[in-house]
Order: sequence, then C-alpha cells, then structure tokens
Amino acid sequence: MKKEILIAGFGGQGIMLMGQLIAYGAIYEGLEVTFFPSYGPEMRGGTANCTVVVSDQRIGSPIRNQYSMLMAMNQASLDKFEDHIIPGGVVAYNETIISQPPRRTDVDILPIPANQIAEKIGNPQVANMAAIGGLIPTIEISLEAFSKGLPRVLPDYRHHLIPVNEDAIKAGMAAVSEREEAI
Repeated sequence: MKKEILIAGFGGQGIMLMGQLIAYGAIYEGLEVTFFPSYGPEMRGGTANCTVVVSDQRIGSPIRNQYSMLMAMNQASLDKFEDHIIPGGVVAYNETIISQPPRRTDVDILPIPANQIAEKIGNPQVANMAAIGGLIPTIEISLEAFSKGLPRVLPDYRHHLIPVNEDAIKAGMAAVSEREEAI
C-alpha cells in the first residue's frame, strides 16, 4: 500500500496541520511516512501545500511529480494540481468554496463540504479537520490513529480544542459516508 497525498490551499487554512496529522496518524498505524511542506511567500493568504507519502514499505523520497490523491481546499489549488493526480487516483475538494469542480473523468472525485461542516459545528477553523474526516476511508488510517495524533500536532494552548477537532473529523467522515450511501 502506498498513498502519495498532496494537500493544497491558501495560508491560514491549516494545510500543514492536515499533512502533519496524516503523518502522525500513519505513524500510529505503524506505517512508513514522509512529510514535505511547501509555503508561498506570504504566511497568511499565500499558497501552501504539502506532500505526505504513506506506505507499508520504505519510502525512497518525499518528492513527487505525480500523486495518488489530492485534497484541494481552494479553487486555485484544484486548478493548479488536478492534473498531477495519476489516472485512477482521487481528487478530493472542499466543495463549499470551490465553484468549479474537477473536470477529470479518469479519477475518483470526492467532494467534501468542509467549510459547511465547520460552520455547522460552530467553528470555521475546523474546516481542515472536516476535510481530513472525509479522506479517512480513502487514506486507510483509522480514526483512532488520527485522534492520537491531534495532541501532537496542536500546540498545548490549543488542546482544549481537541474535542471540536474530533467532532469535525467525525462529521467529515459522516458527510462522505452519507453521500456514498445515497449513490
């Protein structure tokens, strides 16, 4: 099993936190993992993306040109990276704020209403966790492993927010599950 995941959005959306959480989740599952961040020139509002490679085998390099999965949190990221996903891969996107869905027909499309879920929960900052929740079945890392990773990726002064982050992850899982059952 090997998952080459590209997570992209703008600064302030918690892109690096998403990548780190996937990495720690993989570690807690006993898998090999690499995490490779990339920042735009601005800290907030600029572009940000990271690559996470998860495998049950040793990983040669974290650098990739093609990925098996994309999680696009904004339109610019979807437009920029959609063509970097291998045929048969997964293009997940934050359907709440992306107006033009993926155009590819040779990949699985996974819309996740991340911002909508976060608004429902009452904390817009957990949209990234809702997106992670929607990806969990595709990444094949358990919810328990992600829960174990939250205290590692959130700073101590944010640990009181772990329950709301867990709620967002579960709501993201439920939203994707409900959509798949309806199909």
